[in-house]
Amino acid sequence: MSVEPAVRASGDPKETREPEPPGTRTPWASLRPLVLRLHFYAGVLIAPFLLVAATTGLLYAGSYQAEKIIYADELRVPVGTSELPVSRQVAAAREAHPEGTVSAVRPSPEDGATTRVLLSGVPGVNTDHTLAVFVNPYTGELTGSLEQYGSSGALPLRTWIDEFHRDLHLGQTGRLYSELAASWLWVIAGGGLVLWFGRRRALRTVRGTTGRRRTLSLHGTVGVWAAIGLFFLSATGLTWSTYAGQNVSDLREAVGQTTPVVSAGIEPGGEHAEHAQPAGTGSAPGEGVGLDAVLDAARAERLTDPVEIVPPADASSAYVVRQIQRSWPEKQDVVAVDPGTGEVTDVVRFADYPLLAKLSRWGIDAHTGALFGLANQLVLVALTSALIVLIVLGYRMWWRRGRGSAFGRPMSRGAWQKAPPQILVPLMAAVTVVGYFLPLLGIPLAGFLAVDIVLGEIAHRRGRRTYAPVD
Repeated sequence: MSVEPAVRASGDPKETREPEPPGTRTPWASLRPLVLRLHFYAGVLIAPFLLVAATTGLLYAGSYQAEKIIYADELRVPVGTSELPVSRQVAAAREAHPEGTVSAVRPSPEDGATTRVLLSGVPGVNTDHTLAVFVNPYTGELTGSLEQYGSSGALPLRTWIDEFHRDLHLGQTGRLYSELAASWLWVIAGGGLVLWFGRRRALRTVRGTTGRRRTLSLHGTVGVWAAIGLFFLSATGLTWSTYAGQNVSDLREAVGQTTPVVSAGIEPGGEHAEHAQPAGTGSAPGEGVGLDAVLDAARAERLTDPVEIVPPADASSAYVVRQIQRSWPEKQDVVAVDPGTGEVTDVVRFADYPLLAKLSRWGIDAHTGALFGLANQLVLVALTSALIVLIVLGYRMWWRRGRGSAFGRPMSRGAWQKAPPQILVPLMAAVTVVGYFLPLLGIPLAGFLAVDIVLGEIAHRRGRRTYAPVD
């Protein structure tokens, strides 16, 4: 959102500015060149990463609706008169797919929706994924099977786009790209806002302007309207990134704001321990009281659809039944059910989550387009499209700034040296703290500053003239 005053370029009208009288330089006048330089170079260097993140994010926002169309045969069936017990649906799935183990069951959440039986350890299926077997809840017939990823229930199309957005299909190393983009997005957006609202002259409309000034006006206008959304995408994207996300988790733990976890243990060697279904047997979970009684116990605790039933991990563990609705209002209550007695042994209510745990859940779900359904996805489409437009306009201004030169005309060096100490020192302290918590912001920024100082010193020693500032 670079909004520096327009300079004379091809087709731009001339404008002049009277020099400031000595001693009248304001703190903003001293700080503005530094903000302008940071915004300019961060935009040029980080924009490719942001462009990939925005493009893949745009695709992801549309993948929810595409998934419903592409996998309609697996997801939907004609509405019947009554549903079969969940245990019979799972048995039908296991008869057709005896491989692997049952890792979870998602009963049909609404009329006409299929039940998902999730199998882990299936040959040919990614170890991080499960095989989702879709069962008609009215007849027990299978409608198909697909790989599923994550707690959101992403099927192959959304999974591929999600992984491309997150790590470019490069694994843990690839996640650095998305964290770099999220770490710098708020800086670039914030710098643009500061420059926009810090202008001394009244804003001019696009009408009647041409060339670079018109591009500048469009860039600034789009940026201002999208700024709040870009801040949100940056903040929520960082919450589950590799390094910054871990720092956020550590901070939440330090202040007692972690997400509560249901206790799924039962007393070893207890009266009904021999009835528990051990993990890894490969059979359908049905030992002890069985799936249907477990689901009834969860219903008695007001766990309404959609829910997911996770079998006991071992002979000393309970069933875990959790609500999985990510749309508003969120349903995230969780209960543990003793497999031998069918009694609920622990309950965690979403209403009792600490504030930061709730904000984290809401933020992530809004970031992925799940919180408000289609409306949420349309907002994400608008935000990611706006970011793509900003990047294209920014590069166009960069090109026009150099009047067609190979790399564009760079900004003048030494802006940080001109800032007064009473501004520079607190600013550097704040940047150090933020850079510590956001290492993929701090490390590149320190590297840029070091290179800038070295190049400036080389140019100074050789007596080269630095480029003149734009204003």
